[in-house]
Amino acid sequence: MKCPRIVRFAGLAMAGSLLVVACGNDNAEPSAQTTKPTAGATITVYSGRSEKLIAPVLADFTAKTGIEVDLRAGDSGEMAALLVTEGDASPADLFFSQDAGALGAVESAELLATLPQETLDMVDPAYRSQDGRWVATSGRMRVLVYNPGLTSEADLPASVDDLLDAKWKGRIGFAPTNASWQSFVTALRVLRGEDAARAWLEGFAANDPIAYEKNGVVRDAVNSGEVAVGLVNHYYLYEKILAEGQDAVKAKNHYFRNGDPGSLVNVAGVGILRSSKNVAAAQALVDYLLSKDGQTYFAEKIFEYPVASGVAQYDELPSLADIAPPSIDLSDLSSIEATQELLSDVGLLTK
Repeated sequence: MKCPRIVRFAGLAMAGSLLVVACGNDNAEPSAQTTKPTAGATITVYSGRSEKLIAPVLADFTAKTGIEVDLRAGDSGEMAALLVTEGDASPADLFFSQDAGALGAVESAELLATLPQETLDMVDPAYRSQDGRWVATSGRMRVLVYNPGLTSEADLPASVDDLLDAKWKGRIGFAPTNASWQSFVTALRVLRGEDAARAWLEGFAANDPIAYEKNGVVRDAVNSGEVAVGLVNHYYLYEKILAEGQDAVKAKNHYFRNGDPGSLVNVAGVGILRSSKNVAAAQALVDYLLSKDGQTYFAEKIFEYPVASGVAQYDELPSLADIAPPSIDLSDLSSIEATQELLSDVGLLTK
């Protein structure tokens, strides 16, 4: 496991040396109502979201509240495994995961506290833990990015099942080690069962998909015409348009509809550790991420779906109601290890 980096996010008026957060064993359920967070408090956040992505929103939180954040950033799965290993001795106050599966794994280890009902009520029940132990902060949808010069809109598949057709042989890009791809496969297992998921993956492998390191590389390969289509998250296209301009980008997003597994909506989300000694400050960060300022950042700066009411989604995105993504308990996406074994078995993931 890679050693996570530690970064300090401080407000413009805040200064000082890195504080040491005491570790301890405290199994009491945290309650944001019992203690008021104070300016100058420090919380330790284990994050599966990249430093570059969330640095601005964390800095804004610190500037507005005076609460500083020590960020330990890494892969969501790695950070979840670290939390399970550390148990109640973890210095972490809050887990900020890139995906619901990692949150589900930490929840299953009974390491997350119950969040206040008023916090949970800010988010649709589909995007929070059924036991109230974590809550989504933003959502992203799986899509098929395509090059209009290589495939017409009329020929695009209506379902991920249509990608098994021989006409797509050697024309599909994907990122086999990417967490979002693996979450899609996990959802396929949950929705259809192990045998059906294996059958789909075997058919997909038989079509000789082209493996790339990351979603962004898949997107670029589609845009350049190296492959016709690619399985990615929706926001990668908008990131490229923002960076290069609409006229420079040929690729477009194609959305699967009517409950198709190819339109899985996964979420980034947060949970407070039961062992936290800084519960009120950690809760303040949760509430900030769900506030208008926090949700506007996710919607307008990184093109994700806001999950709390009162903030409009990026206007280029279709509504979730229009797409009708598959219904799934996102906590069930925690069985990533079984997914990785299955992908290895069918030759889509090298151990």
